[in-house]
Amino acid sequence: MSVRNIYPASLRIIQDEHEHLSSVIQGMRYFVRQVENGGNAPDLKVFRAMLYYIMEYPEKVHHPKEDQYLFAKIKERTHQLDNELDALSEQHGKGELMVHRLFQVLLDYEFGGKTAFPAFRDLVEQYAHFYFSHMRTEEERIMPIARQVLNDQDWKQVDAAFLENRKMLDDAGERYKYEQLFSLIVNIAPAPIGVADPV
Repeated sequence: MSVRNIYPASLRIIQDEHEHLSSVIQGMRYFVRQVENGGNAPDLKVFRAMLYYIMEYPEKVHHPKEDQYLFAKIKERTHQLDNELDALSEQHGKGELMVHRLFQVLLDYEFGGKTAFPAFRDLVEQYAHFYFSHMRTEEERIMPIARQVLNDQDWKQVDAAFLENRKMLDDAGERYKYEQLFSLIVNIAPAPIGVADPV
């Protein structure tokens, strides 16, 4: 079966969301490295905003759509990725637990002081490595096979599920919550994470 000529909307959305999530995770790493190196770190509200973003969008919307639509459709068409898809779904659950743990170690650092920093730093780095590997597998292994095995009707259903995310508009009908959260992070974080005044 040949690769579909038109690039599916759902895959573009996934890659866009991966890029935003990568930016947030890199911001988290920058934050802890600034602290570790004795530099001026952004206010902790920036880090809390990053964790809130991850919990609100990737964990509640992005991952369930991958599991329920893209991964499920691939399994209907081929079994060659079953083990990898099962592993990725398990990683979605593990990632959510890691984010809750990150909230805890952030509080430990905020109220416990410098002695709690190493655990905070280590978990940020662990989460970054974990999630970058996860996204790389999806983009380099899963998406190419999906384009080979899913038909137009499959993509119509998968695309519709992911495009539904774009209808999550605010009361004024402007930008959906995901974009608002990401913009908030960019606007309150100093360069090089965002565009706010340097600390």
